Formats: sequence, C-alpha cells, structure tokens
Amino acid sequence: MSRTEKFKLEKVSVRLVKDSPLLSDRKITQPEDAIFLLSEILKECDREVLCVINLKADGTPINCSVVSVGGLSSSIAHPREILKSSILSNAANMILMHNHPSGDLTASQEDIMVTDRMAKLCNLVGIPLLDHVIVGNDGSRYFSFKEKELVDFNKRDPVAYSMDMIDLGKVAERSRSARSR
Repeated sequence: MSRTEKFKLEKVSVRLVKDSPLLSDRKITQPEDAIFLLSEILKECDREVLCVINLKADGTPINCSVVSVGGLSSSIAHPREILKSSILSNAANMILMHNHPSGDLTASQEDIMVTDRMAKLCNLVGIPLLDHVIVGNDGSRYFSFKEKELVDFNKRDPVAYSMDMIDLGKVAERSRSARSR
C-alpha cells in the first residue's frame, strides 16, 4: 500500500436539505406567533419533539428543523444538533420549541438548564436564542421561558468570554514559540 493510499482522507460536504415548507410569512415577534406556526403539528405528537425555528433579522421564519424526537416525557439534543440548521440557514435569530404530550406545561429542571445553556451558547455563536416555548397537547396553551423570565436571553457571560480570550492567548503564544524554534 502506497503512502498516499494509507493516508487517504475522505472529502465530505454538509448541505441543508429543504423539505416541504411551513407556509408562513408571518413575522415572529411573540410566543403566540411561534404557536401559530407549529402548534398544529406539535399537538399531534405522542412523544416530545424539539424544534428550532430559524429566523431572519426581522423575525420572518426561514425554516423549522426537528432536532430531536424523544419519549413520552423527555427529549435529548446536543447543542451541535440544535445549532446546525441555524448556522446552515444563515439565521439571525432562533427560537426553540417543544411539546409536552402530557399537557402539563411545567418546565422541567432539565428544560431550564438546557435553555440557559443554549441562550449563552447562541449569544457566543452570534445567533441569539429569542425564546424557548413549550406547547401543550391542545395546541393553544403554552409556556414561554422569556415571558416567565426563567432565563436571561440577553445576558452575555463575561467570564466565559474572558476564559475564551485567555485560552486563545495561550494558543497564540504556543504557536509563536513553535515558529521561533
């Protein structure tokens, strides 16, 4: 086996695949607008479904991505899956939305922790998370994290940013040292 065959690296492409559209040019400026867009779909689901609504700067929906389909009372999604469609869609903002098939709109501790983490990460990436909305099984009742002020969607974590800058400084210093040898 030649050296070029041994170290062959596969070339891959990542593409956004468009499905049938959710027909809406209604701008999303409040939780009711997001409910209008997705509640009919989510209320029919017998398991928790987590979606991301990607938005233009003016609040017009670009698309919706189903990130995770879970069980009766939970859905698991990693931040990379949550952010993927937003980045590929060049979204200016995003909204998380999931259903509670039981009809109980109480946000779980995990819901709160994931939302807080995503708000911070989304700000860091430059695609702010505007809200996280939980939809009941009737499609009309909802729980908005922003309205209930459970998470600060506007807060930027200066400690995280300063740690990033310290880490970048260390990497730059190591790179300069390696070049000078």
